[in-house]
Amino acid sequence: MAKSVDEFNKKRLRSSNITVVISIALVLFLLGLMGLILINAQKYSDYIKEQLVVNAYFDENFDVKDSVKIAKLEEETFKKVQTLAPVKKATYISRDMAAKEAKKTMGIDSDALFEENIFPSSIEVALKPEYVDPAKIDEAIKVIKAVPGIVDVKNDSTLMVDVYNNLSRILKWILGFSVLFLILAVVLINNSIRLKIFSKRFIIKTMQLVGAKRRFILKPFIIEAVILGAIGSVIGLLALGGVWYYFTSQIGSAFVQDTNQYFWLVILVLGVGIFISVLSTIFATWRFLKSNVDDLYYS
Repeated sequence: MAKSVDEFNKKRLRSSNITVVISIALVLFLLGLMGLILINAQKYSDYIKEQLVVNAYFDENFDVKDSVKIAKLEEETFKKVQTLAPVKKATYISRDMAAKEAKKTMGIDSDALFEENIFPSSIEVALKPEYVDPAKIDEAIKVIKAVPGIVDVKNDSTLMVDVYNNLSRILKWILGFSVLFLILAVVLINNSIRLKIFSKRFIIKTMQLVGAKRRFILKPFIIEAVILGAIGSVIGLLALGGVWYYFTSQIGSAFVQDTNQYFWLVILVLGVGIFISVLSTIFATWRFLKSNVDDLYYS
């Protein structure tokens, strides 16, 4: 009879541990997924901002006799623009390239309607993402315009402001959902741990009544919480890694390639799983340590 009771208790304990591990794994999988979305959303935000270019123009007065001299000056100016702090990437657009682009835009195949060198050469500048900001864009344009050889800088400031505001709004929503998932992770893991500790409330109180110190009683529960939290976190990370591997194999380089960001996400997920498990265990166990024997029947 005693053996069957022990077997029943062991099965119940295993079932309780498996439930806690699965709960931790599922919650941390969702939390890690939101972290991956947040990391890559920032990348795409920066990518879109880099597509919003400004155009720096050279002097449109062009004399064929001075073409060699002008080409040299424009090359020097182009190199200076490339080294400016706000500049992410600079592309030189020659007069011939500008004429071809204009023909393509207007749908004209003939050269009859174009005079030679009607369009000035220019530099197409992609700004660094942090400068695609209503508060910094004017400063960036002034820096570019101050370069000797540049006579004018044009950009669609309205479009840049609209894109910046929309991207900021989207990132805030994603960040908000990430925080919400973190809160849900805390609540769900805490509830799973509390249910597990609740099933052992009589054992906790019995150990206390026979003289065991609170630290002695807490120690095995904390060790178990660390193990369960680590196992649940690893399972959640493995599932997350499998899902992410599938998507990256399908889409490829569309995702962030910086492994440092993923490393810190793994550390965060693992840390959250263990920390919440340990903290919930301490609070739940401490509650029964402070309660009276009669209260155990009504908890």
